[in-house]
Amino acid sequence: MWFTGGGGGVGGLRKLCRASATVLEKEMSCNSLLVRHMSRERAVNVRKINPKVSIQEAHIISSSLYDVFKKHGPLSVPNTWLRAQEAGVSGLNSKTHMKLMLKWMRGRKMLKLICNQVGSSKKFFHTVLPDDDPQQETPPVAAAAAAAAATTTDKNKKAFSKRRSK
Repeated sequence: MWFTGGGGGVGGLRKLCRASATVLEKEMSCNSLLVRHMSRERAVNVRKINPKVSIQEAHIISSSLYDVFKKHGPLSVPNTWLRAQEAGVSGLNSKTHMKLMLKWMRGRKMLKLICNQVGSSKKFFHTVLPDDDPQQETPPVAAAAAAAAATTTDKNKKAFSKRRSK
């Protein structure tokens, strides 16, 4: 008798069933912990983002980039590069270095990345956090995208109601 441990009878089978039940309970609690852990948003590890310059230089570059965003509003990465060159931001070696700096600034909660989806295309913009800039409640680009999305949903609702009424 394999299940009974050599003693014979039903007692060994009961012990096996109890052991498997406790294993199932532990597995279920581990599964719920796993689901809870995976559903949380991952924290940005700012220490891992290397700005490729000293911290003092990174603060100087980020403050000048922050001024560009305050002045011109939400900007895409190519537009940010053009505006930074126009503003004469010193310390940026390349566009790739600027992208690293933008990521570093997002990790420090200086900037926010927003996504505007129009149809099947997405556009990503960096903007200052709304808490820092109370006069700019909604970015003009986001407001235009929201208006476009509202009109498309109204059209979809009308088309659905027409199909349903037939």
